[in-house]
Amino acid sequence: MELKATFYRAGKLFVRLLLSCVARIRVIGSENVNRAGGFLLAANHISHFDPFLISLAVRRKIDWMAMAEFFRLPIVGLALRAVDTFPAERDRADRKTIRTAIERLKDGRIVGLFPEGGIRDGVRSLLEGAPLRPGASTLAHMAGVPILPCVILGTDRFYSMKGWLPLRRTPVWIAFGKPISHSPEFEKFQTRERIESELADAFKSLYAELRQTFQLTADDLPHPPQERMKARRHPLRRASAKTVDSLLCASLNLLHTRHRLNGHSREEMERYVVGCEQLAPQEYYATPCAGHSSSDPGTSLARVFRNGGAKVAWRSPVNTAFAANNIAHAEFFPCAQGATAPTVFLLHALMSTKPVGYRRCAQRFNELGWSACLLHLPYHFSRVPRGYWNGELAITCDLVRNAEGLRQGVIELRQLIAGLRAHGCRDFGVLATSYGGWIGALLATVESDLRFVALMGPIVNIEHAIWTSPAARLIRRELYRANIERSLVSRHFHLSSPLHCQPACDPARVLFVTGEFDSIAPSDEIEAIHQKWRGSELLSVRQGHFGHRMMRETIARLKERGL
Repeated sequence: MELKATFYRAGKLFVRLLLSCVARIRVIGSENVNRAGGFLLAANHISHFDPFLISLAVRRKIDWMAMAEFFRLPIVGLALRAVDTFPAERDRADRKTIRTAIERLKDGRIVGLFPEGGIRDGVRSLLEGAPLRPGASTLAHMAGVPILPCVILGTDRFYSMKGWLPLRRTPVWIAFGKPISHSPEFEKFQTRERIESELADAFKSLYAELRQTFQLTADDLPHPPQERMKARRHPLRRASAKTVDSLLCASLNLLHTRHRLNGHSREEMERYVVGCEQLAPQEYYATPCAGHSSSDPGTSLARVFRNGGAKVAWRSPVNTAFAANNIAHAEFFPCAQGATAPTVFLLHALMSTKPVGYRRCAQRFNELGWSACLLHLPYHFSRVPRGYWNGELAITCDLVRNAEGLRQGVIELRQLIAGLRAHGCRDFGVLATSYGGWIGALLATVESDLRFVALMGPIVNIEHAIWTSPAARLIRRELYRANIERSLVSRHFHLSSPLHCQPACDPARVLFVTGEFDSIAPSDEIEAIHQKWRGSELLSVRQGHFGHRMMRETIARLKERGL
């Protein structure tokens, strides 16, 4: 016992010497933790450095519960046991661990644990209201000791090399709350419920106190380790990504010179906005009644299932000035399970050159037991009017046509979903890129039972896309010339700008994927909608708006999520 205490003090001294040059620890409520008697110290968990820095802020020795996986490494396990750290299984209650913890608590010692069961940030963190695991309250009740809540912030910065710069002294903020008693007069179930409720409230209260006391910014708050570990400067990759994005933006602007607004454009825009202003997304993107073969893909889908794959064509319910665009087309790739298999919709980017890559992607989903459907989005591939480039008419200075194209894409997807439902399919997913990501995000605002929605570099903030994006310089020039001001355009955002909408499906099913060097759909815009659609996931990839890494990493992430 005394030998382990000596090892603990020696280890604590070593950590203090190591971290004193790179960390500046600020503590609130130290009088609460430096108290006599046994108690359970429960802390949030944002990095592997948490136990070391919390231990520096507490005068007494802490016996930490650590993941059993660490003890399977001989040298690490030996070092952990030398300072009285003991193993705990994350996925099941281990009697030996419980017995060890109770014995030490009853012996008047401090036992430290992380009730989240692992490193957590964002909505998965108890700081943001995620549910607590019940182990801490059960231990406290069985041992007859209080729980002392602790919130720590800033340690995730040590995953970045910048956090270890000697003169930088990365700040770490720690708050210790008042102890929560175990209430022996109540029944076990009542006690556990009360402790868990008080503990959850204490974490949120301490989190708010740290943010207010130290005026913390968004960068000070917890971020995923993978995000912190990214080197912030990749000059060659960043330069090449920016160059490709700039060249393609220049090409789009050059193409936009072919389109001009007429003298009645402002009146047409005003008339369109007024007609849409009172509509909700469900009304704007409503599908016509099924059953009419000319405007319903259901009949064509029946042939697809009989023949094992084909192109589906039907008259679009949204009529435009271009006959070719008024016929909707979709390529269907059924897997071996047939009509009842889950189906993923592949939504391509603006002006995609060829659908070959999406067909390969469809084969990958077929291997995973998913059917796939590639919808030819408005003004693309088979829907290009004579005399125009692929996708040229989808995004121009004619904002009314742009909006109707989006509406057309969403309604046609809803028609396909209804047709597939009628044939027994119950699960649907979306894998969408850029312009397709824009349509996929709008689909998520009206369809509630999508199993996953993976949006790669989606256009989510139309205000930025029109008035700031380098791809829209010529569009802005025409809008200014026609006296179409921002306030008029913004009146349609509740229908066409995903950032200004809320998802109808569970946000936890939405995966936003952003390019770290993207200048067309910037990462801060994707971060903004990720924060608004609370519960969604954000994946960052080191590329610009155009690149091949994003698709690969997105599908890998979907497989990890079991989708």
